[in-house]
This record gives sequence, structure tokens and C-alpha cells, in this order.
Amino acid sequence: MPVFKRFMEVGRIVLINYGPEEGKLATVVDIVDQNKCLIDGPADITGVARQVISYTRVALTDLTVKIEKNAKKGDIKAAWESEDILAKWEATSWAKKLASKKKRANLSDFGRFKVMVAKKQKNAIIAKKLAA
Repeated sequence: MPVFKRFMEVGRIVLINYGPEEGKLATVVDIVDQNKCLIDGPADITGVARQVISYTRVALTDLTVKIEKNAKKGDIKAAWESEDILAKWEATSWAKKLASKKKRANLSDFGRFKVMVAKKQKNAIIAKKLAA
């Protein structure tokens, strides 16, 4: 059984984890060297322009698209739409977790208080059921 399941390859969908495009998805278009790759959004879907980025600034996802090395923007966009990558990403637990973190970060003080009260009520109901 192989230890690694995700490899840096042309067509791999990556999540940018640092910089101005943090939290956005992109597609690996070409491997530059052992430390950098060329990525492209496509820009009109994800908002990421074609650029060279370090491997330390991206996280590999399980998603891939079938594209050629140095594919044009139109080919990448067509591959994303045909394989419905955005919907597949939104269905992953990783994306759901990021969305909930973002939602919690935008809560006000009263919103956080309401979440705390709801957790207390839920835990009280669970404790009552387990005690019975």
C-alpha cells in the first residue's frame, strides 16, 4: 500500500495557503523545478491569475483535471467546468471546515454568545438522555 496518495503533477488542484490568494483554488499547469510550479485559476472562476508559486505556499487536494502541460486558460476553464471541480470541492470535508472557520471568524460578540448558549443547551439534552 503506497504511503503517499497526492503527488505534484500537471492538472492537480491545489489550495493556496499563504499570500494574497490565500484560501483560493488553482490548477497546476507546469512544474518549474523542485521548489516551484506554475499555477492558473482559471482567473474567472477562482480569481487566481497564472503565476509561479512555491510548493510551501500550496496544499495538494485529491482533485485533478485532465489537461496538457502549459495548457491555455480556455482549456483549463473547460476542464474545470466539464469535471465540475468547484462542486466537488464544496462537497469535501476540508472545504466545509474552511467555510465554518470563516463563518465563525465573522461572528460578532453576540453571535459567539448565542453559539455558546446553544452548545450548553445541546450538551444538557445529551447529558439528560445518557443519564436516563
